[in-house]
Amino acid sequence: MIVLNREEIKKLILEEGLIQGYTDLDIQLTPNGFDFTVEKIFKFKGEGAVAFSNTERVLPSTEEVSFVEPIFSDRRAWWWLPKGIYKVRTNEVVNLPMNLIALAFPRSSLLRMGVYAHNAVWDAGFKGRSEFVLVVGNSHGVKIKQNARLIQVIFVRVNKPSYGYQGIYQNYK
Repeated sequence: MIVLNREEIKKLILEEGLIQGYTDLDIQLTPNGFDFTVEKIFKFKGEGAVAFSNTERVLPSTEEVSFVEPIFSDRRAWWWLPKGIYKVRTNEVVNLPMNLIALAFPRSSLLRMGVYAHNAVWDAGFKGRSEFVLVVGNSHGVKIKQNARLIQVIFVRVNKPSYGYQGIYQNYK
């Protein structure tokens, strides 16, 4: 497994648009990945359904979580999340070429607060905005500021597959 380093990721961002919609390239680039930031947070409001065939898939309804504390100096606001499970939409949009997949992990600061993230694999050829599940296990909750860096995404070279991602989330905005 070959994981791209900071310089390789930066080159792909600048020359091929690997990631778009980021806030600060130099801060978000890490030695072996890229930190994705929060655009919106949602509560689940209904049940979902999954089966072998995607024809029976039902995505649960969601409701956007409102900010609780506006901060005027930097025009960023805070969310306060009680213990629970949330869906997070990132600011970043990925454009994976056919020879890369992406994997994500929670930033260690989240883990130290009793908060963790669950992500799926971004398949080769996937293009679109990302979402993941944020689990607040801390019984006291957590405050998250708008555009906070929550997950670190790593990019892995793979043998070029015969076809890439073709699911319903392709070009998801």
